[in-house]
This record gives sequence, C-alpha cells and structure tokens, in this order.
Amino acid sequence: MSNAIYPWQQRDWGRLQQMRERLPHAILFHGEAGIGKLALAEHLAASLLCENISLDGHACGRCDSCGWFVQYGHPDYRRVRPDALETEEIDDGAEQDESTGKKTSKTPSKEIRTEQVRALATFMNVSTHRAGLRVVLLYPAEALNTTAANTLLKTLEEPPPNTLFLLITHRIDRLLPTILSRCQRFALSPPDPDTAAEWLASQEVTQPERWLAEYGGAPLLALAAAQGAAMPEKDDWLNQLAKPESLNPVVVAERLQKASLSELVAWQQRWLHDLLSLKLGARVRYFPHQQQALTQLAARVSAGRLQQAVRDAAKRRSVSDHPLSARLFIEQMLLEYTGLFR
Repeated sequence: MSNAIYPWQQRDWGRLQQMRERLPHAILFHGEAGIGKLALAEHLAASLLCENISLDGHACGRCDSCGWFVQYGHPDYRRVRPDALETEEIDDGAEQDESTGKKTSKTPSKEIRTEQVRALATFMNVSTHRAGLRVVLLYPAEALNTTAANTLLKTLEEPPPNTLFLLITHRIDRLLPTILSRCQRFALSPPDPDTAAEWLASQEVTQPERWLAEYGGAPLLALAAAQGAAMPEKDDWLNQLAKPESLNPVVVAERLQKASLSELVAWQQRWLHDLLSLKLGARVRYFPHQQQALTQLAARVSAGRLQQAVRDAAKRRSVSDHPLSARLFIEQMLLEYTGLFR
C-alpha cells in the first residue's frame, strides 16, 4: 500500500487531519467525478485503522492493520457498493454468489441494495478489533435505492459508538436531504490544472492539457480516456460536429454505432456547452483546440436554441446505456444537432 495521495489532494489531506481530533460519525465526500474522491476516502480509512501512523497522518503501510486493509480483509472495515462494481474485479464479468462462492450469469445490480445496508447491522454489533475504530465506506451514495437510503438513514440517526461512515457521491443533488443533514460534508478542491497536467504527463499521457480540458479538468477521467485509446473515435465525432452542413447522420451513425453511446453523448454535451459559453461571452472550456470552428458555429445559432439543446443532451445521456437501437439513437442525436444550424 502506497502512502502517496494524488498531488492535487495535499490541501484536502491537511483539512482532513484537522478533523481527526473530533471526527463526526459520517463524512460525505463530494465533488466532480474523476478527481480522486474514492482514493482520498480509502486513504483516510487506512490511516484511521493503522496502528502506527506517520506524523502527517498517513498509514504506515507495514503494520498488520495495513496488511489487512490492502487486502480488504480488515475486521473493522467494510465497503458497500453496487454489485456491478464488485464484479468488475472478476475477469470474466460473471457475478459471484456470496453464499456459495460460485459464479452466476445474473446481471449485477447498479444499485446499492437494502440487504447490503442491513448486513452492516451484524458488523456493527461485533466488538471492534483491539478496541479501535470501525469504518464503513459507501459509494457512490447516489446508487442507494429508496429503501436502502431509508435504512441507512436510521443508522445515521442513531450511529453506533466508535463507528465512522465515509460516503462518496458524484451527485450530491440526488441524495435525500435527511441523509445530507446527518453527514459532515467535505467538498474536494478542484484539481489545479498545472499540477494535474504534470501528473498526467508523468503517466505517459501525450497532450495532457488537451485531455484534461476535454474531461472537464478531471485527471482520472482524462487518464482513463487516454489509456483507452478513445482519441480516434472522439476526433471523428468532433470533426463531424464541427461541420454540420456536410454531416450525414445516416453514414456517421453506421460508422460509430459500436462506439460507447454514453461517451458520444458526453462529448456532444461538452461541445454544446462550449458553444453556449461562447454565445454568452464566456470562454471555451472543453475544446480549446476547436476554438475557430466553435466560434463560427456559435454565430449561427441563438442562445435559446443552444440552451434547449443542452437540456435535451442531458436527458439523452440518462437513457444512453439502454437504447433500442444504437444506430437510430445516433441518427436522431445528429439530426437534432444539424437542425440547430438550419
């Protein structure tokens, strides 16, 4: 286990150390996706359970507790997350039945289920190891279904002693107000662009500033995209958006129907955001290398139509994981886009 946190998290780590003397019973880490919320929360959990922490609060990485933690086997630590995230660690993608240990073909849930939250009762009723702290990490908190959220709320209302809940969310607006009121919120600082770009370069990412801009300043999303070789499809997509008058929705949809639809929608969302920003007199955020094309297009459409297009793209993204037909989904998206400039 490494004692390193991401270089843009030094200030946030210092803030967490100031809280150690009087820890609340629940901390809610929130901020944009891809900035390292999970890594920081796990790092805090490891340090709270460590038997020999360093002067700056990091876990030692050598004691028995750290050894158990890195294997997710610490008796005083539990992770609660959707089954879909658990099965990502199984090579063939099959779900493993916890009771039999056998793999099944059942589609893993993307929600945090009520049974997972209820299972914490047994964990919290057992004495802690060496009379220490008990830590529960739950993420993403917005994946809690309604019943699971209400079950968790009962625990947060009457928290057991020596227990700390660490909740992580990308979408704080999707959490129950009652849960929010029972957690101490911890907003992560946006990564410093220069620090994040330098870190990406250290990960052997070429054009780090461009990747960082295109993923909204989120270094981990930028790294995943760069390592996933998304550039050819993305550049093809952006080149089509830059020339709506020559764009053929049928041909493009046929060519890109096997691409990630959620990524296509996300790229179009950012493109539309940049168009609207220019129209309102602000700067280009995501695609500065397409400044000229964006400026020309922004002059051809009203701010009202762009605002509606941004709203439509947000709705489209919510259904992009389960379209009836990928090709028709892309066609419709492009037809609506080219219609903006007629």
